[in-house]
Amino acid sequence: MALAVIAAFSVQTSASAEDGIHHLALQISDNDPQKMNTVLNVASNVSRYYTDKGEEIEIQIVAFNAGLHMLRADTSPVTDRIKIFTDSMPNVTFDACGNTLAAMTKNEGKEPPLLPGAKVVPAGVVTLIDLDEHGWTIVRP
Repeated sequence: MALAVIAAFSVQTSASAEDGIHHLALQISDNDPQKMNTVLNVASNVSRYYTDKGEEIEIQIVAFNAGLHMLRADTSPVTDRIKIFTDSMPNVTFDACGNTLAAMTKNEGKEPPLLPGAKVVPAGVVTLIDLDEHGWTIVRP
């Protein structure tokens, strides 16, 4: 039994690296400019590290709960930095939690505007679970 579990884990681990691309998901769930900047710093540093080595990296920043403010056009304290990312780093994407967006819409009486480049996903946490199950590294800076 234990051997089967080890074998299954080995298959999943090697399958997730077969494409030769590194995969990182960064979670932001706090409405804190310092944490938002930290997430962007990590994305920038990791992207630069692998690019300098001649290796590919895909980075997905997943915003949910109060962290969705990072991707809101009307409340984001990091709008300028996100524009730089979307303009110059196509390997970094931004996911906005649809559940959080729906709750904010209900509370505010209208749907909050998102920054260009932000993609709405059904649920931020579910997105992180799915990415983890597909071999992505999940980090909450």
